[in-house]
Amino acid sequence: MTNFSISRRNRILSLTALLLSLCWSNSWAAITPAKKPVPKDCVPLGNWVIPGSGPTTQQDVISRAAKASVVLLGETHVNADHHRWQLQTLVALHAVRPNMVIGFEMFPRRVQAVLDKWVAGELTEKEFLRAAEWDRVWNTDANLYLPLFHFARMNHIPMRALNIEASLRRLVSEKGFYGVSIEQREGLTRPAEPSQAYLDYLFPIYKQHDRKDKQKGEMNQDDPDFRRFISGQQLWDRAMAQVLHRALAESTGSEKPLVVGVMGAGHVLHGFGVTHQLHDLGVQNVVALLPWDSDKSCKNLVKGVADAVFGVLPNVSESFQPQFQRLGIRFEMGRGGAVVLQVEKNSIAEAAKLQDSDVILEMAGLPLKNTEDVVTIVKRQVPGTWMPLKIKRDDQEIQIIAKFPLLKH
Repeated sequence: MTNFSISRRNRILSLTALLLSLCWSNSWAAITPAKKPVPKDCVPLGNWVIPGSGPTTQQDVISRAAKASVVLLGETHVNADHHRWQLQTLVALHAVRPNMVIGFEMFPRRVQAVLDKWVAGELTEKEFLRAAEWDRVWNTDANLYLPLFHFARMNHIPMRALNIEASLRRLVSEKGFYGVSIEQREGLTRPAEPSQAYLDYLFPIYKQHDRKDKQKGEMNQDDPDFRRFISGQQLWDRAMAQVLHRALAESTGSEKPLVVGVMGAGHVLHGFGVTHQLHDLGVQNVVALLPWDSDKSCKNLVKGVADAVFGVLPNVSESFQPQFQRLGIRFEMGRGGAVVLQVEKNSIAEAAKLQDSDVILEMAGLPLKNTEDVVTIVKRQVPGTWMPLKIKRDDQEIQIIAKFPLLKH
């Protein structure tokens, strides 16, 4: 098999994906760290725990969180139990603070008008998902998220689109913040500098990831690739923090709303990401809550990982089956096909050796002219079948095979 070198840009983007898949802000200052190692079953199913302290109650967590300016609810995107926990937490918070705004990482800013129409009751589910370009932008089974969207609509809670275009993150990773024109920045301001703790946390992960093309020798945190990787991640965090901050600043009533952000856990972990950017924007009262898989190592349950965590089942619940096949890529149309922006970890695409910046020209022998072609072809694949892909990589056309596994019963 021919070996293809991975470009610097691809490495940065894949590192971002790795970070979010590995990551599960700041804890309440009054909590004293545990002096003894946490027990094996550190977060029992259906229970709240304050990292560094111990078990607590739902009433205590919700009453504290409801007093915050911003509450961040982390998730692993494909875990159904994480979304059930998010809905339960939103319901509890709404009972205490009904004046609420919910921001979602799943939507880019340009579809904000679609979210407004959804909350106003002007769109059906199908119309909403199509207009929001769900299958192209997020490409995760919408049934995982629809209960959250319906909760917002049923209770007239404004929804905010938190994300930016993947192409902008890629540009900043390549050229740096000031290397991207003001017109391309989508109104973003320069992110706050990362804390040293954040750099120390990410650097070992960065060094362990595919570094075959680096010269042997000691690397340090001034490595240009590492700094570009950090810049791309921080831009993502800054973008979401700005929208959450704006939701507070633009409120017209005497009482500020409780602003809740729904996002991947990697943006919430240890307060390094969105919380850090919110603090830089002047929002100090931020509470971070995370679901905690029952098989997750208790060594990670340290003071500061979150304000509180809630025990859930690991991975995807057995009762949940995806409603359609997923290849596991983020993409945009261009260059004669579907340009791969990001390959998800542990996906069919990763197993097929797809790489960031590959251009998929054909799927199952069919040319790709628009987003709907990609989505339709993938959805209709029968479990257990193989789908040939013609791709262009480094000006060379090659064939690879995407193998769709049998679904579990």
